[in-house]
Amino acid sequence: MSIVTVIGNPRAGSRTAAAAQAVTDALVERLEHTGPRDTVDLSALGPALLAPGAHAALEIALELVRGASVIVFASPTYKATYTGLLKAFVDRLPPNALAGRTAVPVLVMGDARHALAVEAHFRPLLVELGAHVPTPGLALLESELAELDVLDGWARRVAPQIRVAQEVAR
Repeated sequence: MSIVTVIGNPRAGSRTAAAAQAVTDALVERLEHTGPRDTVDLSALGPALLAPGAHAALEIALELVRGASVIVFASPTYKATYTGLLKAFVDRLPPNALAGRTAVPVLVMGDARHALAVEAHFRPLLVELGAHVPTPGLALLESELAELDVLDGWARRVAPQIRVAQEVAR
């Protein structure tokens, strides 16, 4: 099993990046994962995402995602949903590119009013690409980022679903 973390924040070194890594760490611990782990930080790929044609770094990032067993997609909440940067990246994936893979949606938000966005907007995007998406997706308030018990409780609920999905995909 391989795990890739995709960070959809247009700013490098963001709180979203820190949260995404913490989520991935929590899942790795619960899954007892010892295989490969990679990170795709879209802040470095913005110009390539918007330019026509192929770009080596972008193609490598897309291949990492297509080849992963589990993909953590993390984004700050913009206008009650994920960023346009993340959408531009997934738009580069072909139909059913995530079939047989597990995708984990994570939204970092400033206000609890956006909590449903992870299920109402982010999950359908990943399902449309063919991914299995365990329940619940993770909507993290910025004020909760330092509370590791939030991540641990969520990972404890989601890890068994990921294990089952990976067994079925084999």
